[in-house]
Amino acid sequence: MVYIDGFLIPVFAETTRDAYKAFADKAVPIFKDYGATRVVEAWGDDVPEGKVTDFRRAVQAKEGEAIVFAWVEWPDKATRDAGMKKVAEDTRMSPDDPMPFDGRRMIYGGFQGIIDA
Repeated sequence: MVYIDGFLIPVFAETTRDAYKAFADKAVPIFKDYGATRVVEAWGDDVPEGKVTDFRRAVQAKEGEAIVFAWVEWPDKATRDAGMKKVAEDTRMSPDDPMPFDGRRMIYGGFQGIIDA
């Protein structure tokens, strides 16, 4: 069954949606070159404050920062493990421009699919 890498990303306030999309567009073919079947990047537009916790608190978002919820789908964990290693080693992942988000506050993890309806 499908394997998912999930990401919750705090995007710097000075980064526009279009600038982030241009940055993310460069990563999509890299992931697909190494076996990803789908890459989704979603710009938050309805991210409410919770009473106990929420997406903004989870990534310690600062005033004006946007939240991106993203995932990469792989056919299985073995393909993901091999693919992510290759993605990390690919020189295309060393962009000339600085990253538009704080990777130290990004939350990520791998998830084994259990329902795909």
